[in-house]
Amino acid sequence: MIIRNIIKGNFVERPNRFTVTFKYGDKLEIAHLRDPGRLKELLIPGVDLILRPALNTANRKTKFDVIGVLKSDLWVLINSGFHSDMAADLIDSQIIDEFKGYRVEKREYTYGKSRIDFLLSNKDRKKMLVEVKGCTLVEDGLAKFPDAPTLRGKRHVEELITSKNEGFGASVLFLITCEDAESFSPNFEMDPDFSNALEKAYNAGVNVIAYSFNNNYKKGIFEMEPLKRIKINFNP
Repeated sequence: MIIRNIIKGNFVERPNRFTVTFKYGDKLEIAHLRDPGRLKELLIPGVDLILRPALNTANRKTKFDVIGVLKSDLWVLINSGFHSDMAADLIDSQIIDEFKGYRVEKREYTYGKSRIDFLLSNKDRKKMLVEVKGCTLVEDGLAKFPDAPTLRGKRHVEELITSKNEGFGASVLFLITCEDAESFSPNFEMDPDFSNALEKAYNAGVNVIAYSFNNNYKKGIFEMEPLKRIKINFNP
């Protein structure tokens, strides 16, 4: 996936969950941050950001959207607005065994009390629900999700367990939006309820898949490419 018209700035502060202040040249600007995580290990004053001018500025207060942040010498995507397309590209590529033979039938599929990211189907009319989560927290090669408690995430996982029992295929796909991860674990310390629900789902036959991405920024273009599948570890 390629994102164009990228500019570069420096992070100043995060006045609330949805906005950041950044320095662009000699000006201070405000940008929309579309990531529900805490991102404390990434959003450090002075760190480089990449941003894109907003595609539609009507009915919004910010003129820019945050795309990524520099961690050491690696770019990390911190914009959840791209997760659905990234996941769809992975599914369509057929590089993940669990999705081979399946195609996207519907996005934002209503199941139970939740909207699940994807409904897949194959030529044998088998159905699979896929919930997508973006993971930005990587410490010493270990990717962990979530970096903030998520009741919504727990509910989604529980819905997938129910769907599995009702004959659907079911998967949770973690997009690790940087390349420095070697393994993945639910973040038991941050959110034991979600983590225990995910382990229960895994034991019930729900696919738990983690895939990392290689990100490159050059001359106003940010490119994200699938890198590799990451092993799952419930006892890191």
